[in-house]
Amino acid sequence: MKRRDATWLCAAAAAFACSRARGPRRLSIATGGTGGVYYVLGGAYARAVEKRLDGVEATAEVTAASVENLERVARGEADVAFTLADAAADAVAGHGRFGRPLPIRALAALYPNFTHLVARDGGPVASLADLRGRRISLGAPNSGTEVIAERTLVAAGLDPARDVAGERLSVAESADALRDGRIDAFFWSGGAGTAAIRELASGPGARLRLVETASTAPALRAAHGDHYAEGLLPAVAYGLAADTPCSIVTNLLVVAESLDEALAFDLTRVLFEAAAELQAAHPEARGIELDRATAATAAPYHPGAIRYYRERGAWSR
Repeated sequence: MKRRDATWLCAAAAAFACSRARGPRRLSIATGGTGGVYYVLGGAYARAVEKRLDGVEATAEVTAASVENLERVARGEADVAFTLADAAADAVAGHGRFGRPLPIRALAALYPNFTHLVARDGGPVASLADLRGRRISLGAPNSGTEVIAERTLVAAGLDPARDVAGERLSVAESADALRDGRIDAFFWSGGAGTAAIRELASGPGARLRLVETASTAPALRAAHGDHYAEGLLPAVAYGLAADTPCSIVTNLLVVAESLDEALAFDLTRVLFEAAAELQAAHPEARGIELDRATAATAAPYHPGAIRYYRERGAWSR
């Protein structure tokens, strides 16, 4: 073998070995608790990313959701995250739970989250005012639910620190605690048909009441911006007799400002190419639509996402 050929083969072998050593690009997708919609959709999205992007492995991570997710992305511990728009706005501005502005960028506005206030039908909580002096769950620590629960209480004229006996439980833990009589009600900000609440509603002898939260939306907008709106939580989601007026907040899919533009483009593309798979995983994914995906105002969009929307004719800013 000629010296030049041998040198080329050695270089090629070294390059191959190096590529094998580097292995696939691993992406962490920060979702939420196992009883919520984020985790279900995050798992389906991770599978779609792996299927469509060569050399990429994606994992849906269980987290406390919005606040924790945003911090993880900012620290480089997660590549993609689901979050509520109000938490994202606080993160970008460095307000509320965030001591500094975080370099967060949006890929897409997703479906709306409903502010659930779940209680026992016939129990002591039939309105927001009835929460005074009651044992309630405000959501998991560092979750978007916790932020919205505390803000909702204030908007209803209640002090979260003094007027309720608040616990910090995930949605699955909250459902168990309500079933066992350890709490009187719990807050949850999530999609219609959240698994933990569906299971609670369908359990033996279960009689649930969803308490209206829509009346707090004007005060929430006045205090915290236009991320809050009024909506109706459909009765069919939990087998109830009537729709429930609720405050709603849009969900976002976000990444770090420093994420490679080509990867941000591909992650946005997969979100829409995999629409059927996401909808099969959870019906709330039907709310992920191209013409609404660019409507987020809580965080600037990543250049890779903007390029995708421009190519699809969906970017008009």
